[in-house]
Amino acid sequence: MDPVTRLLAFLVVLGILVVFHELGHFVVARWCGVKVLRFSVGFGRVVWSRRWGADAIEWALSAIPLGGYVKMLDEREGTVDAEDLARAFNRQNVYKRIAIVAAGPIANLLLAVLLFTGTFIVGIPGQRALLTDPPADTPAAAAGIRDGDLVVAVDGASVRSWQDLRWRLLRASGASAATIEVERPDGAHVARDLSLAGVSGADWEGNFMSTLGLRADLGAPLIDEIVPDKPAARAGLAKGDRIVAIDGVAVRSPAEVAAKTNARPGEDVTFRVVRDGVERDATIRTEVVEQNGRKVGIAGVRLKVDPAIAERLAVTARYGPVDALAQGVRKTAELTVFTVKMLGRIVIGEASIKNISGPITMAEFAGQSAEAGALVFVGYLALISISLGVLNLMPVPLLDGGHLLYYFAEIVKGSPVSDRAFEVGQRIGMAMLAVLMALALFNDLSRLF
Repeated sequence: MDPVTRLLAFLVVLGILVVFHELGHFVVARWCGVKVLRFSVGFGRVVWSRRWGADAIEWALSAIPLGGYVKMLDEREGTVDAEDLARAFNRQNVYKRIAIVAAGPIANLLLAVLLFTGTFIVGIPGQRALLTDPPADTPAAAAGIRDGDLVVAVDGASVRSWQDLRWRLLRASGASAATIEVERPDGAHVARDLSLAGVSGADWEGNFMSTLGLRADLGAPLIDEIVPDKPAARAGLAKGDRIVAIDGVAVRSPAEVAAKTNARPGEDVTFRVVRDGVERDATIRTEVVEQNGRKVGIAGVRLKVDPAIAERLAVTARYGPVDALAQGVRKTAELTVFTVKMLGRIVIGEASIKNISGPITMAEFAGQSAEAGALVFVGYLALISISLGVLNLMPVPLLDGGHLLYYFAEIVKGSPVSDRAFEVGQRIGMAMLAVLMALALFNDLSRLF
């Protein structure tokens, strides 16, 4: 994608998220009677501003577009006229201050609910969770999964698509097993206990469906793009080639090709392809790359499902407005809990710190999602909105969660924390955020190069 388009998509995502977040603070501050002085999108030097309303609030765009702020009247930041003292933020009771500070992250979560609701009303395209025979010695094989099984539920939760199946199993990570209900070709429904005990943290961060042995029968995949100067290009593979087998074993989906290739870093892999009705073998020495802390092999191809097969398996999850809202709330709640769990796993070392991403990766995904279409872009926007909301609720000074921590401490001790404690906390928070930003940028540059 054009870097300019990628940058524009990123700025749109960031702008929407920042405006919604700060509007949360702004609206609740006004409800609580606090005087707002400035609403800024961006930090640093103000590059454009206008004043509107009875309070002459300054609406501004600032030079650094990586956030924003709502500046409220506060005696700690300057002299306040006597007639405005009752409207100063610091003069509000602790519960009003909690509401004002928490409103920003909550606004981001509400935005996610609205975005997901919209996608459920429009309809989310996917593919049926139709399985083929699993490889031997995999959890799916041990569970008795067979060719033609259609997954309809996981742990009692309805499954409408392959994407639903993947998400339900990802949510079950950490459990010893999951119960999957399948519909057999004869219409019979049976429940199967799928062991998750052998799936490692690195597996969950990668192609865990392959590790479990769950395979979608999507037919032999087609090569949609050859990456220049990569092993597949050097071996003479071309766009339109159909990959029917790897090392003599038939493959039935793009994910299966990826799994078999990833499992052979730096080794020779033989692709059997069909071109113009003629089969030929091409031996490829896979390139070694590091993903989520482990080495994997890549061939340098982008694959797609045969359009005729994709049409046969296509399904659209669509709901009425009320049900769509319920689904939007459910999905936002599930992703919020999952995000918190993932942060906890990173902190205790169960998940790789390489999962932490910064603005470069965000821009890349923003561009890719915009290119993939409006529904994908809206879904990405909702995911980032949840991440921003959860991140801001972390009890780290400088973040909203840090201020909430001060206010809860104030409720417990009966008086505000001391200026000294506040200052020390701000310095600690600044150091923590600097380390986090440096780590995110390092991960971004590592992925880039």
